[in-house]
Amino acid sequence: MLFTGEFPHTLDSKQRMPVPAELRAQLERAGEVALFAAPGPNENIWLWPESTFERLASSLNDSLVPDMDQLEFEEYLFSQSRRLSIDSAGRIRLPETLLSRTGISRNVIVIGVRDHLELRDPNEWEKKRDEHVDQKGEIILKARNLLGLLKTTNLPKEDTSRQV
Repeated sequence: MLFTGEFPHTLDSKQRMPVPAELRAQLERAGEVALFAAPGPNENIWLWPESTFERLASSLNDSLVPDMDQLEFEEYLFSQSRRLSIDSAGRIRLPETLLSRTGISRNVIVIGVRDHLELRDPNEWEKKRDEHVDQKGEIILKARNLLGLLKTTNLPKEDTSRQV
């Protein structure tokens, strides 16, 4: 499932947030009735559709004795993750533990980031988005290099031997 866009919202007094209508329709078409919330590496709340989260979790190496890095990652991620059912009004209730770590209080912006959603403080997102806009050329080139679409080592070198 591909997520894109920005959606400002407000949490109610019970820490419930409406799932943006466009995203809710997308989730419903896919048969999703819940999201998984987890702390993201950028200190925001990340949300995945339940089936995506379960698929990603299943893709981790299975072992009775995982290495320490994997064990620490799994202990942290899964102990802090929560399944959030989408209620009949299209809302999810966000856990206080995740909200307190991000600084999100009442206002939140939901952003689509390819395979997941992120919940961010709107002021922090505005600053970050402005940084992205200012650095868009550099960001695009880095992504192209990362994806192997631009290989500077394979570009033909300019032939200066025939210049008149």
